[in-house]
Amino acid sequence: MSHGKLKKSTLLAFAMPAIPISALGLPIAVYLPPFYAQTVGLDLAVVGLVFMFLRFWDIFTDPVLGIMGDQFNTPWGRRKPWIVASVPIMMIAVYQLFFPPEGAGGLYLGVWLFVMYLGYTMLSISHMSWGTELADEYHQRSRIHGWRESAQVGGMLFVLALPAAIQVLGYGGLEKSVHAMGLFIVIALPITVFFAAKYVPDDPDHVPEKVDWGHSFRTIVGNKTLLRILLGDILAGFAPSVTGALYFFFIVYVADLGHYSQPLLILYFLTGFGGIGLWMKLSYSIGKHRAMAYGMLWGGLSLPFLFLIPTGSAGLMAIGLAVYGLAYAAGPFLLRAIMSDITDHDRIETGQKRTGLYFSLLMISSKMAGALSVGITYVLLDFIGFDKTRGAVNTPEAIQGLEWMFIAFPSISMLLAALVMWNFPLDQSRQQALRNEIEDTLAAAAIKPQPGE
Repeated sequence: MSHGKLKKSTLLAFAMPAIPISALGLPIAVYLPPFYAQTVGLDLAVVGLVFMFLRFWDIFTDPVLGIMGDQFNTPWGRRKPWIVASVPIMMIAVYQLFFPPEGAGGLYLGVWLFVMYLGYTMLSISHMSWGTELADEYHQRSRIHGWRESAQVGGMLFVLALPAAIQVLGYGGLEKSVHAMGLFIVIALPITVFFAAKYVPDDPDHVPEKVDWGHSFRTIVGNKTLLRILLGDILAGFAPSVTGALYFFFIVYVADLGHYSQPLLILYFLTGFGGIGLWMKLSYSIGKHRAMAYGMLWGGLSLPFLFLIPTGSAGLMAIGLAVYGLAYAAGPFLLRAIMSDITDHDRIETGQKRTGLYFSLLMISSKMAGALSVGITYVLLDFIGFDKTRGAVNTPEAIQGLEWMFIAFPSISMLLAALVMWNFPLDQSRQQALRNEIEDTLAAAAIKPQPGE
């Protein structure tokens, strides 16, 4: 680990794989569900349930991959091999998902989502764990994950620009947009991973510990601080996931601004990108957990103003989404920086360096938020009789139900996330005390006489 300030070139190289990670995450949340429902022709309930169940399956696979990553050791490091190995898996799965053959059904969607999530988990857990292991200091971890989040939002903005360009050039709608996104991800994955693997240091001296699965489970279940951050992550992640899953339906059928859908979405992520620096600086002043709570309060209190915007008002909708968008990045990178500090607590308790396991749990909570958002909202849309067919005329009750889901669900979720994180016990002083204890333990082990001495 680095005890000093990392160079910007190192941070840039490290952050680069987050571009295709987010370029894939955005279509999963925003584009693929309506693409498979409208263009491919699957039922809304089928699409929602497939996405939900596949995410819940990761509850079993993510910890296994996280622990395997912690136990892995090569002269090249323990994170880089997993990241490189994920690339071909994801490239194949992304191509199949974004270019489905005619007649693709629920089974096809489920199989390739499973393969894609496997590679996605290998890459994401290893990348987040790697970032935590690059630094010890409280604010440096915020800086590292802030750079990663900046790359993620930048990737989202770029992948959003593709449908906008396609729309302007007149090449087609949702299907062509999905194809362009898939192609970008397939190209960006090997390029960005190459730069990270080549120019960012890993930990080649890690000595794997023997895994005690029972002790690992008991330690996790008994760690109330960990359980609290996982709950906060589910609540914080549920809000933007609902926004993403329902965005196009809301813009078209509630706001009557379908022809502005791409620019408005780009504006939302632009303000989210701009908010990263704001929340990072605020965390330096008041701590990560309190800055994250303020971000959730901002989002939860600003989103309901969309209820007041008249139908067809593009200017007011742009202002509303821009104000709400400021909160977008507060949760993701600050929660991951906080999880980095929680791994220090676990190291004191167990004597093991289980970064991968802990970030696999954070992956699970994030995926649960995404799964619940699609599964609940799409099933409810089907239940209230919402017709997702292009040009369909829906009942006022169906439109009102869609509006309430888009606004009320995320708002309540963010306010609850703020409540959960407000008095989080692991602050800068506590983290520094943990680091001091770890350093004292390592120093004592280094001078301990070896057998025969």
